[in-house]
Amino acid sequence: MAKEIFTRYELKYLIPNEVYLKLAEAILPYTRFDSFGEEGKYNIVSLYFDSPNNDIYYETRNKLFFRQKLRLRVYDKVTRTDSAFFEIKQKYKNVVNKRRTKISLQDAYRYLDQEGSSLPTNLAISNPQIMNEVHSFRNLYKLKPEVVVSYDRQAFQGIYDDDLRITFDFNLTCRSQDLHIENGSYGTHFVEPGLVILEVKVTHSVPLWLSRLLSDLECPRKSVSKFCTSIDLMTEEKSKGGIFL
Repeated sequence: MAKEIFTRYELKYLIPNEVYLKLAEAILPYTRFDSFGEEGKYNIVSLYFDSPNNDIYYETRNKLFFRQKLRLRVYDKVTRTDSAFFEIKQKYKNVVNKRRTKISLQDAYRYLDQEGSSLPTNLAISNPQIMNEVHSFRNLYKLKPEVVVSYDRQAFQGIYDDDLRITFDFNLTCRSQDLHIENGSYGTHFVEPGLVILEVKVTHSVPLWLSRLLSDLECPRKSVSKFCTSIDLMTEEKSKGGIFL
């Protein structure tokens, strides 16, 4: 069964593509490719939600001590009968907690089409408790689908540091029309194509060997919110009267 609860620190960096290629090679003695995808590479498409007053956006943009997001996520090409994940991602100070439940995409859409205080009882879900949390969060904020964020990822897992996970995200696009995530990864680039978002995810601290590599390759820390950056871009496009995918 896929892991459903995560608690860790997540450190973000924005690096040029050439640095990504060097770093991905340099970490190989200490890591292995993620088991999902060839050489740890796969595609992610996520539907993010926000309230009518954009509370989720402002909580994240203003870096509140406690903030949270809801998203519906799929991996690689899917149909409505394939699996998706409802995920609640919470951050308190610097600690990230993620809780997710598996659900068929068609059941997820069916749930989102229904409104009310009661959670439907006929959903095929892997974790009813987390789905109850999703439902409570959705009702509390009156969450609605807002933006689709998609990207390609290469992921590595630590060999000697079991809690270490390193991911590189590139080809980052977003769209606010066509919110059906089974339609795949396309839209407007919200990070320049030549840049890559690096995330280092650890339970305790970054290994010394990785800290040295990041220093040697001049990788500065940079907070990059895929959700907020996408909303900013979509808002800018709308203010210009632009038409986008």
